[in-house]
Amino acid sequence: MGKLRGLSLFANVGVAEAYFEELGIDICIANEIDFDRARFYQDIYKNTNMICGDITDDAVRDKIIKESIEKNVDFIIATPPCQGMSEAGLRLEFDPRNQLVTYAIDVIKHIKPKFVLLENVPKQLTTKIKYGDRIVLIPEYIKAELGQEYNFNKETLVMAKDYGVPQLRERNIFLLVRKDLPYIWEFPKKQKEITLREAIGDLPSLDPYLREGMNLTLTKFPQFEEKRKAALEVSKWHYPPTHSWKQVEWMMHTPTGKSAIYNEKFYPQKADGTPIKAHHNHYRRLKWDMPCRTITQNNGVISSLACVHPGRPYKNACGDILYSDARVLTIYELLIVMSLPLNWPIPEWATETFIRKVIGEGIPSRLVREIMNSLLIQL
Repeated sequence: MGKLRGLSLFANVGVAEAYFEELGIDICIANEIDFDRARFYQDIYKNTNMICGDITDDAVRDKIIKESIEKNVDFIIATPPCQGMSEAGLRLEFDPRNQLVTYAIDVIKHIKPKFVLLENVPKQLTTKIKYGDRIVLIPEYIKAELGQEYNFNKETLVMAKDYGVPQLRERNIFLLVRKDLPYIWEFPKKQKEITLREAIGDLPSLDPYLREGMNLTLTKFPQFEEKRKAALEVSKWHYPPTHSWKQVEWMMHTPTGKSAIYNEKFYPQKADGTPIKAHHNHYRRLKWDMPCRTITQNNGVISSLACVHPGRPYKNACGDILYSDARVLTIYELLIVMSLPLNWPIPEWATETFIRKVIGEGIPSRLVREIMNSLLIQL
């Protein structure tokens, strides 16, 4: 069998596909509804035909199907939006986004590829959707629609940390092989975990840039420029994130692996001193000696879920113990914990907020590479 010829549905910016060319997988066609994401994808994967449009639109879906058949697509990767099911989301019952998987299944049934990778959050296993006049679990729906034509993998829950990715990130992934083929597609053997210390511990320390301006930044962090220059020698993407002084001060008093909400004095508070109500994983520093917690789309905000650099203890002039790197991970550090290639050609026009969001919504690249390779070695 020659190169796999693929279709990527709900393609985002192609985080999952980062190693496909290296593996010999040719993604011929991709579909993404958002113009900026489609543009980002096309800038990186110039040989892919990006169809920007809404897959729920019959005309768009017909175009995807027609061109995929013409290009002899034999592999489909589909990653429908997970926000309706994510632990970090509102999880509304019958969120319309949860129904988007049905359009992916429709495409699969028309193209009849040899192999399919369907990815989503673990909550997909217990999420219900409308199926005709019935309410069914998503896995039940998928198997009812495709079970006659495809064999499924036995275990579907997978942790990115088990496949060389320095991040926890649990996912539910269905691996489908058409029944007329002799292959068995399961997850490969687990690999050694990589801690955050092993992944980013050797990178230069960085002080945050304070939203209040450079004067206050240099007053609070006299070594700011020196550190910034040293970091930029590593990568242009290893630059200081911007935060407000009040949040930075709270995190400077927060130990590695702890949340600022438990600080006795420097805790998240309103202007009048009233404590800010927060989840125990908000305003939390990551831990050095375990993989990074799951990266979310809101990874640039200190108050979001466990996204602050672990930091290192030091003493100030008064002898107080503080913690360095009172900031979120840089984009360069995100590339590492998402296992993206460090030379991944991020378009210059993309804003930091946009880059962080689309990376946070992606599947760790190395996880997909290892899963795909477990199939390719059979072919």
